[in-house]
Amino acid sequence: MIKYFIYCRKSSEDEERQILSIEAQLTELREFAKQNNLFVVKEFYESKTAKEPGREVFNFMMSEIEKGNAQGILAWNPDRLARNSIDGGRVIYLVDTGKITSLKFPTFWFEATPQGKFMLSVAFGQAKYYTDNLRENILRGIRQKIRRGELSAKAPLGYFNEPRLRTIEPDKKTFSKVMEVLRAFATGEYTLTKIQSKMFSLGLVGKDGKLPHLSTIQKILTNPFYYGHFRYRGEVHQGSHKPMISKKLFDQIQEALILNGKPRKKRDPKNFQFLNFAVCDECGYSITAERHIKKSGLKFVYYRCTHKSKTQNCTQTRFLREEVLTEQVKENCQKVSLPDDWREKYLTKVNEWEKENSQSSNLFAQNLKTELSAIKIKIDRLMDGYLEGSFELSEFQEKKNKLMAEKKDIEEKLSDFERKGNHWLELVRNWIIEANQAKNLVLSENFSEMKNFLKTIGSNRRLAAGKLAIDFKNPWNYLAEMPAEARGEAPSEANSAVNKLWWTRLGSNQRPPPCHGGALAKLSYGP
Repeated sequence: MIKYFIYCRKSSEDEERQILSIEAQLTELREFAKQNNLFVVKEFYESKTAKEPGREVFNFMMSEIEKGNAQGILAWNPDRLARNSIDGGRVIYLVDTGKITSLKFPTFWFEATPQGKFMLSVAFGQAKYYTDNLRENILRGIRQKIRRGELSAKAPLGYFNEPRLRTIEPDKKTFSKVMEVLRAFATGEYTLTKIQSKMFSLGLVGKDGKLPHLSTIQKILTNPFYYGHFRYRGEVHQGSHKPMISKKLFDQIQEALILNGKPRKKRDPKNFQFLNFAVCDECGYSITAERHIKKSGLKFVYYRCTHKSKTQNCTQTRFLREEVLTEQVKENCQKVSLPDDWREKYLTKVNEWEKENSQSSNLFAQNLKTELSAIKIKIDRLMDGYLEGSFELSEFQEKKNKLMAEKKDIEEKLSDFERKGNHWLELVRNWIIEANQAKNLVLSENFSEMKNFLKTIGSNRRLAAGKLAIDFKNPWNYLAEMPAEARGEAPSEANSAVNKLWWTRLGSNQRPPPCHGGALAKLSYGP
């Protein structure tokens, strides 16, 4: 009596959703075996595609047949056994050698004759052709979706896959929460572990209901999908979905990720006022803080380089007392503060610019459109060069991704300008007011706020030989370079000459330096 193995397979891939489930196949095959008095010794089933060889259950079943533990296979259809030439050839070879004497299918007739083996080869070939052809159709559909700006993949956190339209739409439950997380990280005040806790507090958890993994968070922070593009196979494409943030904010997130991306040991920042505020000017490593207690009981806090560099011998061994650093922080805030009388003069000048701005506005918008057209031409030429074989795939993707980022920056500038018009003048006003209010921080001696203020308006904060240095962003660097007398630190009689020189430097027909709005993010101001 011939012994049979029942084999059932259900692919987990979308292309075979129409195939019967494993339970349905087992029911049909058991009934078929009963009707035809087939002796079944064991049942095998698995959920795996047969496009490529390497199915564990199938290979084990075939090894059992080679050992002589069964001589026949009962399956729903030949394509359940194989959709690739290796597995199909293995079945036919065992038929040729007599290891398999019978193959039974409710939907296909087979006998171990030359004609039967030929028809079995045709059935396996048809199954492979179906898979190959289906793959091409799927890839063609994916390329078409990409041309329409649609990502053919699972929606990232904050979005969901719309099944009816087959698009990706904002998720009402998580969209605003993810936006809050991204904006928070862009401030530079969060490490990955801190933002992990914030996400958990907002209800953004992992699949297990616990804290999201740090690797998952990093993928979210670097995903261009959130500013309107998407990455597919290493290449960035223009998306048609609703962006969550601007490209400008995304760039700030990448900067914050470089500075604060690595998890750090937890230390209580309340104990050290200026911890994680500056780096060593010589080796670039963080400045750490220490508390020393004298024999008299007096407590002192000192700041110094961590000396963690293994390749560079840092010579900065000087300890800086917190009181001295505090005064230097105060001095730097004083540098970028604007006195009351100059606040009024600056605001008056902005009002004049507002009246003169109409004609130059059109010129600025036209220049942006010209830049945008030039980048589109570059992208088209790059694509032509790649199709002609002038570039390798990796080089093409790198160049295209860079151009796509530049294109998005210009599109956002143009969109902001067309939407807001002369809104840059309002941002200039806000900057003037913020600079005027900076002196209140100095007078209140709120050093925690001073530290956050300097971190916002300055970069590359470093200590060298006991001296704090800051590279102020535009337009704060204009105020930092202003002579002390012009900031109201000398009698008013001495101010007049210096103030006149400073006002001349700006020029009666000049626009102000690039301004900062809101959180003082860098602004490429209008015309």
